[in-house]
Amino acid sequence: MKCSIQGCTGEYEQKMIIHTLRYKGEVFLFDDVPAEVCSVCGDTILAPGTVKKLEALLAKKAAPEKLIPMYHYA
Repeated sequence: MKCSIQGCTGEYEQKMIIHTLRYKGEVFLFDDVPAEVCSVCGDTILAPGTVKKLEALLAKKAAPEKLIPMYHYA
């Protein structure tokens, strides 16, 4: 599928990504998230089903598989 960003000539490709988001003041990192990523500009699209699964994981409040260091850029 052609990239939806105006002027970009890239095509979306299926990839597994690391997705980071802030939710209720906390930062969450998800590994191996399926996404469509533009080969030129890097624009990323998550399928509605993928978003629902991420939301369900956040709602479940399960213990994380790993804890990672986080640094504040000052």
